Order: sequence, then C-alpha cells, then structure tokens
Amino acid sequence: MEDTSLAAEDRYRAPALDKGLDILELLASQPQGLTRAEIVKEMDRSASEIYRMLERLVARQYVMRSPSGDRYALSLKLFALANMHPPLSRLINQALPVMDEFTRKAEQSCHMGVYDRGNVLISAQINSPSGWSFAVQRGARVGLLDTASGHLLLAYADAGSYQRMMAEHTPLDGEVPTTEDKLRAELAAIRERGYLERDSAQTLGVVDISFPILGPDNTALATLTCPYIRRIDAHIGPDVPQVRQLLREAAKTLSIT
Repeated sequence: MEDTSLAAEDRYRAPALDKGLDILELLASQPQGLTRAEIVKEMDRSASEIYRMLERLVARQYVMRSPSGDRYALSLKLFALANMHPPLSRLINQALPVMDEFTRKAEQSCHMGVYDRGNVLISAQINSPSGWSFAVQRGARVGLLDTASGHLLLAYADAGSYQRMMAEHTPLDGEVPTTEDKLRAELAAIRERGYLERDSAQTLGVVDISFPILGPDNTALATLTCPYIRRIDAHIGPDVPQVRQLLREAAKTLSIT
C-alpha cells in the first residue's frame, strides 16, 4: 500500500526551493562560511545549479559574499526576520489553538511552561470547557526543581543549559526540596519515557501529566502540562491514558523535529 504521506511529499516537491533551503541550512552550521567549491562538495550537486542558487540568495541578501568573493556566509537577514515577532509570542500563538483542542477533547485544563530566570513561567493556560478542572494561572512562576514543567525543561536541556538553569535557580515559596542524586535519577527516567506522569507535589488529588515541546536539537522549548483531576460523579470523561495520549499528540504537533 502506498504511503500517503510520502506520496504527498513527492507531489508537492519544489526542487529549487529545496536547494535554496539546503544551502541556508548548510551555511547556518558554518560561521566562517564556505567557498562555492566546498558547498558543491557538501551538497553533491553540480557547480552550475549551486552557482545560480547562490547568486539569487546573495541578490535577496540572505547570503553575503566575502570581499574577496571566494566565500559565502549567512547574512543577518534571517535573524532580522525571526525577530520581527518575539519568539515566545509566536510559540504562544501557535500553541493556543492546539491547547484549546486538547482541553475540549480531554475535559481537563492545560498550561504551557517556559524557562525564565531560574524557574518556570506559565506562559499560556486554558481551562477545561466542562467547568470542572484545576488550573495554574497564566503569568505564575512555579518551581524549577519540584514541578512537572521544571523537570521536563531540565531533562531536555543540553549540558550547558542545564548547568546555567541550576545556577540561576532560586527556591520559590513552598518549594519541595530534593537532592542532586534524586533529581538526576528522575530526569533520566523522564528522558527514557519521554514524558512525566506523577502525583502533584503541590496539590492533593492532582496527577501531573507533562510532555516537552521539542526544538530541532531535541531540547525543550517549552512544556505542556495537564493537572489531571478525576471526577467521581456520574459523568464519565477521558481517563488518564486517554488524556496522556491527547497531550502527547498536542506536544508533538508543536514540536520542531
């Protein structure tokens, strides 16, 4: 049976666009730039097609040519375009409709956490439309070392970012203390499972389910967390495994991998 995703990918191929993007991605990893011959070798394409594409990228100011004319490097245009809108605002705008869909299907609230000056900032939050839910307010700062969001951010940080985050951390009111050995064991378990699910360290009766929103380098840009509460009346809503799968899909939709 034909793979429909692969068929769609082939149907909408744009070879010239692909070549241009390949050149930009290649140069992004080369701060000193590359000569045309080096680009041709790395991309395994003909010199003529690389030359034409490089000239267009130079003309549109995405790539700059060295004064001697023998090396090419990225200009600051991509940086300028990326910063026309604050990255966090873009992430929130992309996340809100996904979070809204999650809350409608899961009948639970959901919040997004990002690292901020040693702890976690709740940057977006949506209540359950059912009227019954537990929620963490948008704009709240919660602990790095004792919350699901904080543990996900640490578990999916690279070594340098991890050290910086730990050094910048200052305990918040009510923070549950932990040891370095216990923390590292918990973070290793998160990386192995790909998510965190546990009783809340702050609120009785709440089960925290949390997934990372991953960037291209497999580090966490943010986290999606559902503070799950179980109703005990006659209403039958999604259970923990169902909510976990819905949250997994939401985080995957927002990840850049």
